[in-house]
Amino acid sequence: MLRTSLKLFALLFFIVLTVVDSALAQSPTAPPADLDAYVASSMKTFDVPGIAVAIVKDGKVVVAKGYGFRKLGDPTPVDEFTMFGIGSNTKAFTTAALATLVDAGKLSWDDPVYQRLPGFVMYDPYVSHEMTIRDLLTHRSGMGLGEGDLLFWPHSTYTREEVIYKLRFMKPASSFRSHYAYDNLLYMTAGQIIPAVTGTSWDDYIRQHIFAPLGMNHSNVSNAAFRPGDDYAFPHSNVDGKLQVIPFGELDNAGPAGAINSCAADMAKWVQLQLNRGKFVDREGRLFTEQRSKEMWSAHTILPIGDPPPPLAGLKANFADYALGWGLRDYHGRKLVGHTGGVGGFVSRVMLVPEENLGVVVLTNAEEGGAFDSVLYHVLDHYFHLPPTDWISAYKTLKDTEEKDAAETMKKAEESRDANSKPSLPVEKYAGVYNDAWYGPITIRTENGGLVITFDHTPTMIGDLQHWQHDTFKAHWRVRTIEDAFVTFSLNPDGSIDSARMAAVSPLADFSFDYQDLLLKPAVQAAKK
Repeated sequence: MLRTSLKLFALLFFIVLTVVDSALAQSPTAPPADLDAYVASSMKTFDVPGIAVAIVKDGKVVVAKGYGFRKLGDPTPVDEFTMFGIGSNTKAFTTAALATLVDAGKLSWDDPVYQRLPGFVMYDPYVSHEMTIRDLLTHRSGMGLGEGDLLFWPHSTYTREEVIYKLRFMKPASSFRSHYAYDNLLYMTAGQIIPAVTGTSWDDYIRQHIFAPLGMNHSNVSNAAFRPGDDYAFPHSNVDGKLQVIPFGELDNAGPAGAINSCAADMAKWVQLQLNRGKFVDREGRLFTEQRSKEMWSAHTILPIGDPPPPLAGLKANFADYALGWGLRDYHGRKLVGHTGGVGGFVSRVMLVPEENLGVVVLTNAEEGGAFDSVLYHVLDHYFHLPPTDWISAYKTLKDTEEKDAAETMKKAEESRDANSKPSLPVEKYAGVYNDAWYGPITIRTENGGLVITFDHTPTMIGDLQHWQHDTFKAHWRVRTIEDAFVTFSLNPDGSIDSARMAAVSPLADFSFDYQDLLLKPAVQAAKK
């Protein structure tokens, strides 16, 4: 009997252990069991040297980890403290900083901007008077997509104050508050309200009032702060068909819109705070009130909803909006609060799922959105208990399709151009200084029998003008991370140059290369007028 009882006890103990192990394996906070393999597959598929991932669930950091390498050709690994450029995920930090000032009674979301920034002027006097801080943060100003981004990207010599001044010369693309069009310049403007109100620069305010209280000790607001030996990833881009390390892009003059560098460990702390509605998770106190949290996650600008491309049909949303520094949409019945970020050589994703008390951060050191989104949705599907989807394959299919379509468009343009046509004027007649109302001077000069174009306040924008057809040339930039552009000249009846327009060559060009918003007028002609 005793022997039988011991056997029965052993059997029951084994069963209990099995049940406990199974329960632990299926813990609601545990990340996907195949996360490491999935990230590695995404990196390989999209040719990304390094990725960092953070997952916060039910208030706990369950993942803060690096994968791959900081720099192509260098075996130094990415870890949880490796800094990446987070790009436009900076915008939520700028909004949170303003929220602390709203809590302190130092400003209101609906304060007219001109009252906080004396001299603030938009193209339309009505908009100048009616624009509020809230409007700065919600992409509904009437400006076009990315309008004016060439004032800071690629890095220019313009200061934040000079960029704000130039807003008055930018013609609206739509009426005020009627359409959504993503912009960066007004977020930079919003950030400049902080020194206007507090006397402290945006940069120092972020360090003192967000990084320090949260213990984000591996984050900064400028890659100029990097020193040899620091733990940071290098930017990479596909240049002329080959993945390469590229120079860091300086963003200090547009800092509040996209200059922060951070890591998985620090971003996990940021996500914990967000999911905790502004309350610190490790001690008493708040960064901002729950009311401000609700406001920052509330819809302000409705986004149009279209059908996603076939490979991503499962991502069709029922609603999409822009809040204050965050985008809103739904996925399988849950509200998502998130944002993407992109700067030269880096793209990133931050996603919050308040109903699941879940937050995900994916940082990459290459310009491949499919890499971060495939990892993101794999994680979401795990926590939502959804059947697995091969998101890597879906995003790769989409990428291949987009690249094929773009190549075909450019091939058709090449085949249809009149390659035997000649410019209307001798080459030297196109040379001179041109002015755009908001960018400023752009110089075209002769060099070795050809033409060279330079954006005078953007040191890296030096390009050779190659004749395309008739009076259209193609600017082939010597720094190959800059998108090539067509330059088309219009002539007056007497044969003199009236103006020139520009347009990106590739359909896949980033919207921040907003060549289409430029109108170049000969400086001599303008001076005579």
